[in-house]
Amino acid sequence: MNREEPMQSHSTVSRRMMLGGALSGAAAMATSGTATAAQPFFAAKRLPIGIQLYALGPEAAKDIDATFAEVARIGFRTVELAGFMGRKPAEVRAALDRAGLACASVHVQGRAMGPDGGLDGDLVQLADALNAVGAKQAVMPIFFIPERFKLAPGEDRGGFLRRVATGMTADDWAFNADFLNEKGSALKKAGLTLGYHNHNCEFAPVAGTNGLEILLKRTDPSLVNFEIDVGWVAAAGHDPIALMAKHKGRFNLMHVKDLKASTKPNFVLSMDPTEVGSGVLDWKRLLPAAHAAGVRHFFFEQEPPFARSRIEAARISFDYLARVTA
Repeated sequence: MNREEPMQSHSTVSRRMMLGGALSGAAAMATSGTATAAQPFFAAKRLPIGIQLYALGPEAAKDIDATFAEVARIGFRTVELAGFMGRKPAEVRAALDRAGLACASVHVQGRAMGPDGGLDGDLVQLADALNAVGAKQAVMPIFFIPERFKLAPGEDRGGFLRRVATGMTADDWAFNADFLNEKGSALKKAGLTLGYHNHNCEFAPVAGTNGLEILLKRTDPSLVNFEIDVGWVAAAGHDPIALMAKHKGRFNLMHVKDLKASTKPNFVLSMDPTEVGSGVLDWKRLLPAAHAAGVRHFFFEQEPPFARSRIEAARISFDYLARVTA
């Protein structure tokens, strides 16, 4: 990627993502002269619908047995952890097993921020933790923050991240790519893979390109793959279908996230979220396009603020995904 992807207006993205929705909803196949409704996407592909547990907030960690039981009752079969929920990995695995859930991946910060550690720490210990919960992949959930940025007095984490996002340079993104290559190489030796999860700040123009393009170009595909968060891609004013088609094979995980039409394109971690199926993204086009591009793990996620309880938002989104045809 030697050039920046052209910015598109939010209305352009919305029209593109919604185009053809009515037609795809009427899709059917003829069998012996009888029209039969198309099979729902996830059933047809024999893929589980997963959930990134960040969507359930910090309350989810207070009673993981209750949390996992409710997640399973909704119908989710796989989870992506945001850290190890303040417990030993073996304890998390036991709770997952009791609920009949599997862990496909774990978000691990680039720089250690607590007892869970980070990619900058002991990777042997991290590999042991990932194996203990049954995960085959670690995902760096946001860029590695350069040393020159310090939390200002009275500044909350959200404000700090927004400030950093506007100050990232091409060299900072190149550092992140090299960091991912190094850690991905180490984890590969342990039979694990490393991914990177985008927000919308990666799309801010920098040095004639953008941060995500630098990451995709500079990382080794045999060492680093990507988790596309389609909600954040759209919040940046870009088309996730076009992005996945351009970089086919680089994205193997997806955050299934929707947003309202009121979201204004930006690069500073801002969106107006909503339940999947209630926003502007055309899932009847997006899901098969993602599968064709190589995505095999799909995790519902929603950003705050929530119009209803987090678990109810998860249930609404799951119910939509379980029946959507594509």
